Amino acid sequence: MALMITDECINCDVCEPECPNQAIFMGPDIYEIDPAKCTECVGHFEEPQCMQVCPVSCIPVDPRHVESRETLWQKFERLRAAAPG
Repeated sequence: MALMITDECINCDVCEPECPNQAIFMGPDIYEIDPAKCTECVGHFEEPQCMQVCPVSCIPVDPRHVESRETLWQKFERLRAAAPG
């Protein structure tokens, strides 16, 4: 499952630097999460870091992008293989 940022986002800027996959970016009005890059921190941390630091708890699981832990791990592996360096 990828995560998403809801309209409750206050644009506090704390989630973006915490994402190890650089999946979080500033959208037209609030931060957004690229589901193709979001692994819910699988491969990096036990818990999604953006959820941990969000002061308003506006980062739930995105019901449009339901993925198993195995699928998230596979996505992590693909992203790692494609990373420069």
